[in-house]
Order: sequence, then C-alpha cells, then structure tokens
Amino acid sequence: MKHFPERESQALAYAEFLKSAGIERGLIGPREADRIWDRHILNCIPVTTLMREGATVLDIGSGAGLPGIVIALARPDLKVTLLEPLQRRVNFLEEAVAGLGVEVHRGKAETEKGAYDYVTARAVAPLSKLWTISKHLIKPGGSLLAMKGEAAATEALEVKGAVVHEIELEGIPLARVVEVKR
Repeated sequence: MKHFPERESQALAYAEFLKSAGIERGLIGPREADRIWDRHILNCIPVTTLMREGATVLDIGSGAGLPGIVIALARPDLKVTLLEPLQRRVNFLEEAVAGLGVEVHRGKAETEKGAYDYVTARAVAPLSKLWTISKHLIKPGGSLLAMKGEAAATEALEVKGAVVHEIELEGIPLARVVEVKR
C-alpha cells in the first residue's frame, strides 16, 4: 500500500469501517462495498500531491471522511480538521479518526472560524458556492482544493483565478482538482 507508507494498517481499518458502519449508517451506499478502494479511498489520494509539507487542512462537508481522513492517512505531516454539520456523521467521523490526531468539528463552512492553508471538498457544492462559503477560512496564499469530475473545467470558468489540475498517479484513475488561491 504505497499511498499509506506510515499508516497502512489504519487505512485498511478505515476501509473496513466504511464497508461496515459506513453502509449501516447510510454514509456509503450498499452497492459501494466492492468499490470502496477505487471509487472512494484511492480517488482522494491525488489532492494530497498539491499540498505543501506541514500544512493545515480543513475538509468541509466531510460526510464519511472523504477526502479528509484519506488525506490524514496518506500525509501524516498535515494537520487535518474535518467539518461536518450533521451530528450522526460527526459521531461516525469521531470513531473513524480515533488515534489519528485528526480534529472533528460540527458545523457549516459559512459559520466556521479559523484559517487554514487548504480547504478541501468532495461532492459538496458547485465551485462558485464552495468558494463563497469557504474563502474566509483560507489563509492568504492558501487554496481551496475542490475535487471535481468531468465538469471541472466548466465549473472553473465560474470562479476568477480557478485552475484545473488533472492528476494521474499510477494505479489511480485521472483526478481533477480545481484550485482557487486566496
């Protein structure tokens, strides 16, 4: 497991937790169990290549912990905070990150306080809305890193200065991350 050199056992445990508790609690669809690695976990790795060492990261709308927990597992040098408004998901996240040194906050980006080097999001909202609700959380010189699909280029046109990174890593399908610098 080359993407989790320091935390392989924790990555395996997280995958199993997603397949069991994640499905039981409705955070992952029942048909997703066989695709946990490809569609959910490995899909989150490319965003980590855009982050500088020792940075602070806020993952908004964390849900089942994607990409926030995967970022923390792949990059132990980063200080990751997960932000989720729903208590039942917060409970899941707190169980999932036990022993990882990841903070979990209950709340919404619009009302959260703090300043981070990076704010991440996956399947939360269109880019223009993401930028509006999260830019106050990004330190000057920091970035919003939004994981997007095939419509990434179209969404990027809606936010001034947005750049689409197409990232290919061995064994992982092409990923599109839209970056907006503050």
